[in-house]
Amino acid sequence: MTAASDYRQHLEVETPEHVVLDLEVAGVGSRLLAAVLDTVILTGIGAAAALLVAFLTSYGVLPTSGAGFTWLAALLVAAGFALWNGYFILFEGLRAGQTPGKRFVGIRVVQDTGHAVTMGSAVIRNLLRIADALPPPYLLGLGLIAFHPRGKRLGDLVAGTVVVRDRPAAAIPGVRKPDAEPAPAAGVPFDDERFRLLTRFAGRSDLPPEARDRIAASLAGRFADRTRPPGASVTEFLLDLQARELARRRGRLAGRDGLGERLSARQGERWDAFQALAEQATSAGLDSFAPEELPGFAARYREIAADLARARTYRADPATLARLERLVAAGHNVLYRDEQQTWRRVWTALSRKFPAAVVEARWLVLLAWGVFTVPALGGYALIRERPALASELLPEVMLRRAEAGRARTAEGRKYVSVDWSGRPLAASFIITNNIRVAIACFAGGVFLGVGSLVLLAYNGLAMGTFAGHFANQGLLGYLLEFIVGHGVLELFAICVAGAAGFLLGKSIVAPGDRSRTEALVVSGRVAVRMMGAVAVLLVIAGSIEGFLSVGGEGLPLRAAASAASLAFLLGYLARGAHWRRVSRLAEQRAHPDRQLLDLP
Repeated sequence: MTAASDYRQHLEVETPEHVVLDLEVAGVGSRLLAAVLDTVILTGIGAAAALLVAFLTSYGVLPTSGAGFTWLAALLVAAGFALWNGYFILFEGLRAGQTPGKRFVGIRVVQDTGHAVTMGSAVIRNLLRIADALPPPYLLGLGLIAFHPRGKRLGDLVAGTVVVRDRPAAAIPGVRKPDAEPAPAAGVPFDDERFRLLTRFAGRSDLPPEARDRIAASLAGRFADRTRPPGASVTEFLLDLQARELARRRGRLAGRDGLGERLSARQGERWDAFQALAEQATSAGLDSFAPEELPGFAARYREIAADLARARTYRADPATLARLERLVAAGHNVLYRDEQQTWRRVWTALSRKFPAAVVEARWLVLLAWGVFTVPALGGYALIRERPALASELLPEVMLRRAEAGRARTAEGRKYVSVDWSGRPLAASFIITNNIRVAIACFAGGVFLGVGSLVLLAYNGLAMGTFAGHFANQGLLGYLLEFIVGHGVLELFAICVAGAAGFLLGKSIVAPGDRSRTEALVVSGRVAVRMMGAVAVLLVIAGSIEGFLSVGGEGLPLRAAASAASLAFLLGYLARGAHWRRVSRLAEQRAHPDRQLLDLP
């Protein structure tokens, strides 16, 4: 029986214990299964929530009309958006790279260094799902996972992550602990080649009995020098030979041959004990241990890492090496994870790191503003010059709104008029829709920046043609009155999202002194903070639009909201610039001999 070829992908990382850890990269099948399970869970949660709301509504517990119903509907829209977009981010970022589906399958997202995935990496790899999903259904992402040497989709390339198997390997199948210790083998000892052959055969207990018996019959000739006991099948005979030879090697004290097998035999119980602890830590985290148990877990992990180094030195059989590597990987992923998120760290990110990233990429933000503004001005001029083109270029809904504008103006009504009772739902829809647009604009940057450029230019052109058509109808002020309250933050946020996409594209087209892979990861760290600032700005802008712009309030109040928005934006960016400057000074003091390089 010859060893089967190993087509699995591997990632080698060095642990702080100076042991090279060979992580098995998860393939298409396991990742697809995990994704299906997570989708089923998401669908189940959504269906259960809908049934619960319907049940509570039917019994009068929840309102069915009025302001209470509108607030409930708004919360449900926001919760649904947060669930579908935050499920993967929060589970991977807070549960060390595992969603429930990944945990069931036994795979985990880790950094390229082997450490647990950070929250920033979890965010960016999942924001780029929209790019991996093209063309539907998820063909680009699946193709990259199948053919990339480390099974990386676009999100993994930008985030610097990889999906690996981390479930601790069980004891070698088929090698059962006997009730009584078997007697050592008599006669001439087996050579290492024949013993490894027996061990591989013993490890194939997953095969059907008929197939295993056929393999045993084909191997019997290799052990014709040993007498098969009367009444024993060939399979039982070979398993007995393996158990007796293992017992003999366990007792041998001299010589290098068989040291790997002896290590496995002597330390097996300790490995079993650590496996139970690793499974507990993998499923429930280190918080599941009592404080006095944590040092013991760390000590056991170091012992297993040392066993792995010895097993490699002694050239232990592949099954033993695979088991130890899985055990060490499980302990490594649990112990060396990122610092836990705290509310203080979250506030620092929201108020300082996010705007600092926008300031860092200010020239790309200016470029994105130009890409948006130039088509907008061109579209405006075109429609003003050739009004007949409006019927060919503008969507039907905008033509109808322009037609109704004169009558609404005569009646003293605004571009959009929504009662107070309906404004929470309007704000919820506006915020979620704008964030979707921003994510698409950002994710398009991974295609050499072209996707971000096209989306920015298209939206600018659309805004310009809309404004030109309303101007031709004498309704430009009518339209601008609607936009003025929320437009400052909303338009700036979309440009920042496009700039974050340009940052990804720049790292691919012009990576500088770094490799494209390194430049993409570094750019991704800045881009994800920029998208954090985008989310902050769009929530504020959507709230203004949903509660003020869609109402009947006059221009002075809307202008005041616009001025307040501008003041907030300038203060927000100034705070980020100050934090960036202070951080750089602190870094220079800590490393006076190292020149601090600008991020791309």
